[in-house]
Amino acid sequence: MFQSPGEVAFRIFDFPVYFYGIIMAFAILTGVYTAYLLYKKYYDAVQAENIIDFSPFIILIGIIGARLYYCLVNFHYYCAHPSEIFYIRQGGLSIHGMIIIGIFALYFFAKKYKMSFLKLIDSFLCAVPLAQSIGRWGNFFNSEAFGAPTNLPWKLYIPVSHRPVEFINYEYFHPAFLYESILDFLIFVILFILFKKFSERPGTLACLYLILYSCARIIVEYCRVDSVLNIAGFPVAQVASLIIILISSVFLIVLLRRRGS
Repeated sequence: MFQSPGEVAFRIFDFPVYFYGIIMAFAILTGVYTAYLLYKKYYDAVQAENIIDFSPFIILIGIIGARLYYCLVNFHYYCAHPSEIFYIRQGGLSIHGMIIIGIFALYFFAKKYKMSFLKLIDSFLCAVPLAQSIGRWGNFFNSEAFGAPTNLPWKLYIPVSHRPVEFINYEYFHPAFLYESILDFLIFVILFILFKKFSERPGTLACLYLILYSCARIIVEYCRVDSVLNIAGFPVAQVASLIIILISSVFLIVLLRRRGS
């Protein structure tokens, strides 16, 4: 059994600094630097320096996309509390929003710096699961992203204030954040091993990431009980993941056929 020590890591002049923010910052920087190393090693060491130049913009754009997506799936709440849209220190970022706007941003920077877009998204999307694996621990400190009640040895204690109404009398839950963190790390290991082989087929690894992560997310969402929005009884994350799997599979087939011709 384990439980969060609390959301606040420390205070500076009575200003709270949250574990979530610290972990997310570390996760994002780790992801960007890993993308830089992959591009430098497998593609072009000189062009890789451009990633350092535009990485601050990618980080900012990614955070904005992640926050906007989260606010959209919680539309009614943020319509009633618009000022809280900008309050992200305690959580509220969506990986799907980051991926969607991040891909568009990478396309823009690829054109601007005359880099290969497919090589760029391969490098970034192969690094993303490592960042996700780290970032999920921010959910632990916020006592969120948990599953159904359980008494397994690795059960997670959730404070009353964070429990869904229907589970208010339960104390221990599946640590869904941990399950996804482990799956994300395994996805990173798989892609890292495959990178050298598939670096000659740019775009392939990006599609594989989107498919693998979406499958993992669908599985984890079945466990979670705190999904923010359902569509026809299914968590919006599962619906989005299914759409991403279909689109990515089409692109993967096209890429493989093009290379085979």
